[in-house]
Amino acid sequence: MSTIVLVHGLWVTPRSWEQWIPYLEARGHTVVAPAYPGFEIEVEELRANPSVIASLTVPSTVDHLASIISDLSEKPLVIGHSFGGTLTQLLLDRGLGRAGVVIDSAPPEGIRVTPPSQLKSLFPILNNPAKRHQAAGFTFEQFHYAFTNTLPEDQARAVYERYAIPAPGSWVWAYGLIANFKPGRQETWVDFHNPGRAPLLFIAGGKDHIMPASVNRSNAAHYKGEGTITDFHEFPERSHWTCGEPGWEAVADYALEWALRH
Repeated sequence: MSTIVLVHGLWVTPRSWEQWIPYLEARGHTVVAPAYPGFEIEVEELRANPSVIASLTVPSTVDHLASIISDLSEKPLVIGHSFGGTLTQLLLDRGLGRAGVVIDSAPPEGIRVTPPSQLKSLFPILNNPAKRHQAAGFTFEQFHYAFTNTLPEDQARAVYERYAIPAPGSWVWAYGLIANFKPGRQETWVDFHNPGRAPLLFIAGGKDHIMPASVNRSNAAHYKGEGTITDFHEFPERSHWTCGEPGWEAVADYALEWALRH
């Protein structure tokens, strides 16, 4: 049995893994689902006072997660969703983790595929430079389009009410989409040629609007480290909320089986 670290994405907290944790533990694994600094408080409290996470940075979050992983008794399997996928890539680049799985991953620096649905999904955060210094979130309608577009409205609203929070707007401005237009290495730079990087699987949702399969496919193709393993798998009918929408067990099973096999 293995230790598994689950890394949540932006606009949610570790609560987003509440189905996966008992599911993986029932198979005998030790599961750790750390929060980003400040994200450990409840969803409702973060909604009421999002300023506590407004100034959080990507490097400080990677350092925080790295310290948690370094304190574990063994190298874990690391599974990250959305921006948690970017963080997982950064952690593996540091040599942390025996294997990694990124699900609907946000891209690190250097991925230039930007489908129209991605631009539409992120526009509510990018439409005002002032949001770079704020905790910015989505209305229900925006969240439904970006995250839960395969769900009927009543189910999508239940997801929004239980999980959605604002998140540091600076992260959207710092990640691959914007970082590609800045000189030098940015906060989300990854060494795609790192020969010591652990095996890495990309899982994409074919109906994901905010991090479409084409973005994940391009991200995977950038990895060229000699002797490393990088795989890609698409679930054609799944949205960005693939870790929580009906049928999430198939995603969990695929991720776990691949990680254990490699």
